[in-house]
Parts: sequence; structure tokens; C-alpha cells
Amino acid sequence: MNLLKALATVSGMTLLSRILGFLRDFVFARIFGAGMAMDAFVVASRLPNLLRRLFAEGAFSQAFVPILAEYKNRRGADETHRLVDHVATLLFLALAVVSILGVVATPLLIYVTAPGFAADADKFALTVELTRITFPYILFISLVALAAGVLNTWSRFALPAITPVLLNIAFIVMALFAAPWFHPPVLALAWAVLLGGMLQLGIQLPALARIGMLPRFSLSLNDPAVRRILKLMAPAVLGVSVAQISLLINTIFASFLPNGSVSWLYYADRMMEFPAGMLGAALGTILLPSLSKFHADERPAEFSKLLDWGLRLTLLLTLPAALALAILAVPLLSTLFLHGAFTANDVLQTRTALVAYSVGLCGLILVKVLAPGFYARQDIRTPVKIALLTLVMTQLMNLFFVGWLKHAGLALSIGLASCLNATLLYRGLRRLGIYVPQPGWGGFLARIFLALAAMGLVLWFGMGKEAAWLRMASLERVLHLAALMVGGVLAYFGTLGLAGFRIADFKKHGA
Repeated sequence: MNLLKALATVSGMTLLSRILGFLRDFVFARIFGAGMAMDAFVVASRLPNLLRRLFAEGAFSQAFVPILAEYKNRRGADETHRLVDHVATLLFLALAVVSILGVVATPLLIYVTAPGFAADADKFALTVELTRITFPYILFISLVALAAGVLNTWSRFALPAITPVLLNIAFIVMALFAAPWFHPPVLALAWAVLLGGMLQLGIQLPALARIGMLPRFSLSLNDPAVRRILKLMAPAVLGVSVAQISLLINTIFASFLPNGSVSWLYYADRMMEFPAGMLGAALGTILLPSLSKFHADERPAEFSKLLDWGLRLTLLLTLPAALALAILAVPLLSTLFLHGAFTANDVLQTRTALVAYSVGLCGLILVKVLAPGFYARQDIRTPVKIALLTLVMTQLMNLFFVGWLKHAGLALSIGLASCLNATLLYRGLRRLGIYVPQPGWGGFLARIFLALAAMGLVLWFGMGKEAAWLRMASLERVLHLAALMVGGVLAYFGTLGLAGFRIADFKKHGA
């Protein structure tokens, strides 16, 4: 399997999802702005999303995929199918119970996750109503994550990567056409979450049937593989979801800040999700199955080389993205969101959060590459210890920064904590001898920093005054931003080319 081709496939599908995501956020900003209703929806959707990461895409996937790959490579199709049956049944029953409990206990959950909302009875009531609608999403999206884990293990990367498009389509359609029929209109977004979850699950079931892995109802708590997955999941619940837990705690802090703070963080986070999803999620998706097979086949040298490839590719593409987000924050935000209810002040307030988030973009994506180095070896404890330390440091930084940087201080804490997390994971892999850097790192980094300097100069001087972007017509913004992006890409990759970089250097085959 050509990993660079697989990465291009997953990233391409993710790009389509992210483009629709920007269109979705454009619609949100135009219709709902950054006021009370949007704050309530962000909080309402964040809780089921946190649980999704905890039970599905996070702890579950990291525990399930290595064992599924082991069964696929060492045992027959019948045993592997039985494993999928048992895991799917247990996951469905557990998440059904969690969904019911979540709907019943919603007021208490909002008191805990956004206590500042309690001071405004209308805001609190709206958040409770929205959360009760969105909470069952966790059931559907967890089953989507299971299906994606199976398909990715069979090297069917395209469908799971394009599945999130359906959620964005549901958001856009409901916001544009259904919102006027709801009172208040923001309720349409909550129903879009539930609809999107159903659509995402529905599209993956036929693909599972085609590879003979469509789950059947079969509960078996005595299955040794299921017990192994549960044992791995227990510590991983926190370990792989530290970023989401930090975001949730940030919401608690932000709920005490002025109206709009939660929304400003949301829009900045959405900008960060573009490169994070394009590269971080895509790399994590394709690396874990191959790393798991290399470990199962006892090929440590290939394991280390694959990690090295992932690290180099991450730095090559993430560092310019982080620099571009920091420099072009106002041009990007004003072009995408400065319409309708989203004001110039919202742009400037979101800008500070985006610049702060950009500090940690590289660390955030490096974690997606480094953590699978442990998970593929079924070592959950090491990254969990690191995650716990990172979580504590995040909250200490929150206390330090929020007083004088407000919402931007919360974003900065997340960014710095991501860098700390990546650094400690890297040191752990080196100390245990799991990862040994390949030759040529010095020259590789020198070429990257030279190209970053060239790109930064082009963007900085080409951007002009930030205040001018707030006064430009929409078409002028689009054309100016497009020219800047093209100029930045040409400057970066042109400099790399002159310095001897070749795309062929990154061709890599997986297991």
C-alpha cells in the first residue's frame, strides 16, 4: 500500500469536508453571529462531541484497531467477524444507556460544563433544550467510528474520510431552509446534528457488508478480545481525549466571560480544524493499521522508519500552515465570516484566539503521529501519564492567562499544552528505543526554515494593513486572499525546490 497515495486520498476527502465545513460556518456566522444563541449551541454540541472522542474516535478506536488488525492478520475471517459482532453489540448497548442518561441529566451536565450560563435563565434553558436534542448523536457517531475502524483496517480509507461531509450538508440545509420554521431558529442546528449522525452511519453499512464485516447482534462479555479492548480503553478514555477535556474545561472558563467568548473560540477552533483534519486526522488514520501490523510482524526497524516518515511530513506541511494562520488571521476571518450578524469586533476577537491556537498547531498534529507509536504496541499507559500531566499544565496555564488575555488565554493554553504533549511523547518513544531518527534531519529542518522565512515575508508584506480588510468589499477580500495564498504556496515550495527538496523523497509503502 502506497501511504503517500493513501494520505492524499484521505486528505482529499477531508478537504471536501473542510470546505463544506467553512461553508457551514459561513452560514452560521451570517445567520446566528456570535451571540447568546450561538454560545448555547456550541456548548450543547461540545458535550456529545467530547463523549464521541472518549467512547468512539478516541479511546475506542485506539484500543480496537490494533486488536482488529491482529485478528485480521493472524486469524480467519470468521473469528474476525465474531469480534466485530461482539464489539459492535456491546458498544451499541453501552452508548444507548449513556444517551438516555445524558438526556435525563442534561440540566446537571450544563451546570457542570457551563456554570456561568446559570446566571442567565433564558440562555441556560436554551442550552438544555439544544443539548437534549443533540445528545443521542453520540450513539450514531460511535457506531460510525466502529465502521470506520473496520474499513480503514481493510485499507478502505476513502468512504470513512468523506463521511463527515454528510453532517456538514445536514447543517447547511437545516440552517438555510429549516431554521425559519423553528423557534428559536437555532434549534434547527441541533436537529441537524442528529440527522447528520444517522446519515453517516447509513452510508457506511453497505460498505461493511461488501467486505463481509456487517455487524450482527451478539453479546459476549466473555470474549477475550473484547476484554482486552475494554482493558486498553479504560486508561485511554482520558489519554487520547485530553484535548477535548481541555476544550470542555475551557468552556467552563469561557462561560464566565462576556457573551460571544464561547463563539469566538469556536470559530477560531474551526479554522484550526482545517489543517488538523487535513493532515493530523488523515495521518493518524493511515498510520495506525500499518504500525499495528509492523508490531504484530515483529519488524521494529520498519516501525521506526514509518514514524520518521510521519514526523517529517507533519513538519513539512504543518509549520507553514501555522505561520499562515497567524499572519493571515484577519484576512481569513473577515473573508469567511464578516457578513450578516458577524461583526468587525467579532473578527478581531476571534483573531486573537486564532493566533493563540496557531502556536500549538504543530504540536497538535504531531500528537496524532506520535501517539499511534504507543497504541500500535498496545501501550496505553505511557501516553495516558503524559496526557494527565498535560491536562494539569493546561489548567494551570488557564488560570495564569485568562485574567489578562481573556478567551485568547484559553486558546494559548491549549496550544502550549499540545506542544508539551508532543514533546513528552517524542521523548518517550526515543527513551524506549521505539523510534530512532533517520539520517538527514539537520538539512531537512534547515530547508524548511528557509522556506518558512520566504513564505512569511511574502504573506506579511502582501497582506497590507489589517484594518483595510475590515472595510473591503467581499469580492476584493476573496481575490486578495486568493493571491496571498497562491503567493505563499509558491514561495514556500519554490524555496524548498531550490534547496533540493523533491516530492519523491516522501514516497512510502505501508504494511
